[in-house]
Amino acid sequence: MGMGYSKWPEDVGIKAIEFIFPMEYVDQTELEEFDGVSAGKYTIGLGQKEMGFCSDLEDINSLCLTALNKLMENNNLKYEDIGRIDVGTETIVDKSKSVKSVLMNLFKDSGNFDVEGLDTTNACYGGTAALFNALAWIESSAWDKKRLAVVIAGDIAVYAKGNARSTGGAGAVAMLIGPNAPIVVERGLRGTYMAHVYDFYKPDLKSEYPIVDGQLSIECYLKALDACYMKYREKTKDPDFRIDKLDAMVFHSPYCKLVQKSSARLLFNDYVLCPDKQKYYPELEHLKEVKLEKTYFDRDIEKLFLTRGQQLFDTMTKKSLLLASRVGNMYTASVYSCLASYLTTTPADELPGKRIGIFSYGSGLASSMYSVKIKGGPHLEKLINGICNITEKLDSRKKVSPREFNDILQKRAETLHDAPFTPSASTDTLFPGTWHLSHIDEKHRRKYARKT
Repeated sequence: MGMGYSKWPEDVGIKAIEFIFPMEYVDQTELEEFDGVSAGKYTIGLGQKEMGFCSDLEDINSLCLTALNKLMENNNLKYEDIGRIDVGTETIVDKSKSVKSVLMNLFKDSGNFDVEGLDTTNACYGGTAALFNALAWIESSAWDKKRLAVVIAGDIAVYAKGNARSTGGAGAVAMLIGPNAPIVVERGLRGTYMAHVYDFYKPDLKSEYPIVDGQLSIECYLKALDACYMKYREKTKDPDFRIDKLDAMVFHSPYCKLVQKSSARLLFNDYVLCPDKQKYYPELEHLKEVKLEKTYFDRDIEKLFLTRGQQLFDTMTKKSLLLASRVGNMYTASVYSCLASYLTTTPADELPGKRIGIFSYGSGLASSMYSVKIKGGPHLEKLINGICNITEKLDSRKKVSPREFNDILQKRAETLHDAPFTPSASTDTLFPGTWHLSHIDEKHRRKYARKT
């Protein structure tokens, strides 16, 4: 290792999690009616129930300020205890100034300005790249063996008017990274797949809305899943590895239905990669020549493995979709919303010893699969206590009509680059303790305040 290290730091991983989402949401059943689409298109077809959204009071800086502030307060952390912050986001408000630099405002009183790390951007994958950076710092000679790292992943996902609008959402997660963690990231078990594609991208800097090729996007997601899983399986060095050797599997969730299909897809991968199909899958003889890359839109195979994998999905993945179904797609925070959901909806005494697979995908494209192991004890108890009120918080939000929701997004789009600018929404629409945009001056300098 060099630099006086005799061994790796022990059990490096996630020590605490803070999850935040907007106080206002729109109901997907009401949105179906308002948009004039067939009943069930968003709720059954996409698997979505509700969608959180932000007014002109919130931007990416305010979301991340709130997540960091709450992580520090709720875990009794001092700002001088932090040596690195990595931010993953694709919600860009400035082409030069990072979100991380804005977060340094919270460090002012502590006098700690020796904080490494910056922003990482590639669609929904930025949060995972940020996490890998923070883990690498803790395991490197740059680490001072004392201070901890924080990873923040957050986004505001909004789409132009039309069907795609129902796949939006907003939220942020802050994770404390260090040794002796209750959620240990397994070392050396990581499969990655990266490629150049235009499945979803945001070339128009005047707009928050992306350009999306829906069909290509699904194909890229599944192709990346296949490739990452294959690499992950190789790294386990277990010739008999199958997906059910994990206790849970969480996915990046653009919408919940794709996650269910992805869970079935991994079962199909196990079949394709099985060296002795005759022995283990005699009833699937008719599929033995099938190639993975020819089946992204094969309805028969999809249906067959969805049916075969229903129980697997119910036990391994379904519980992870609480936030994804009720807040929507949070881009970089999405896969970590699934991890947090799984941890809060599984009885705490059943968590120790569990091994969870994590698949992260970002269009354009970047993807990885890795796994974490859960260690019992007081650290785990503390982490779970920090996120155990998620359902209660979801239930305390304010429902907004689809018409008002569309008006708010319209206003957001119209004033996106205004300077000077003062938000028009009321702070009554924010949870207590939320940071918000208070003013943008004529030089585009943003000022923030906190709702007490």
